Amino acid sequence: MLDSPLLASVSAPLQLLFTETARLVLWLVLVMAIIVPLERRFPQRRQRFLRQDFGLDLGLYFLNGLLPKLLLALPLSALAWLFHSMEHSSYYAAVAAMPVRLRFLLALIVGDCGAYWGHRLSHEWPLLWRWHRLHHSAEALDWLVNTRAHPLDLFVGRLAGLIPIYLLGLAQPSAQSFDMIPILYTILATVWSFFVHANLGMRFGWLESIIATPAFHHWHHAADGEVASNRNYAPMFPWLDRLFGSLWLPSARWPERYGLPSSATALEGQSRK
Repeated sequence: MLDSPLLASVSAPLQLLFTETARLVLWLVLVMAIIVPLERRFPQRRQRFLRQDFGLDLGLYFLNGLLPKLLLALPLSALAWLFHSMEHSSYYAAVAAMPVRLRFLLALIVGDCGAYWGHRLSHEWPLLWRWHRLHHSAEALDWLVNTRAHPLDLFVGRLAGLIPIYLLGLAQPSAQSFDMIPILYTILATVWSFFVHANLGMRFGWLESIIATPAFHHWHHAADGEVASNRNYAPMFPWLDRLFGSLWLPSARWPERYGLPSSATALEGQSRK
């Protein structure tokens, strides 16, 4: 018979795994309940709900809901320690005194800028592209394609967004009360990523220059030729792409096709330019 300490050492991780899996199931149901009816009502393309590779994307949803979170624990702990060693400076004290709403808005902008460069480097550095290319293998887009990613690719993208938030003091890991800024940032970024991958044919006029939409991100997945390749990297704010010269958003067109170019080598050659 297992003694109680050994039993506890086995049951605790299993309980955590069960809790995290249940959370992912509830989150999946919630996202489906919101986005799938919109995809049925306003599709950009007519396609089956259980499309090709749906099972692959569903499996990656659960894998990527668990593994990147574990991989992030160590670097985020290091960032929290680094911040703790500097938080008594006048700069960090001033940031900590900001209203939470302002700090959250700044965290969104700073985090999106970090994520932009993390995403761009995933296209321009061959090593990172080897992980990121899985995400671009989808030849039909819908909300669940958001989860088609290598765990290390997600790790790089999330870390790129969180590093500047911590280093600039917009997250307060040593605060007396629980700091929701990094949690809210991660939740909103995740929700928005499901939205921009959705099979939605809706256009939003002038708002598309301010906030990312499905049309904006669909062009990022386009395989229509070099003019549409390696564009639209920002997760939430298209004006970052305009600022850094990578915006491509025709007002009245959608991509003809999605996925990797006919030659992965050609894209990797472009990424080295």
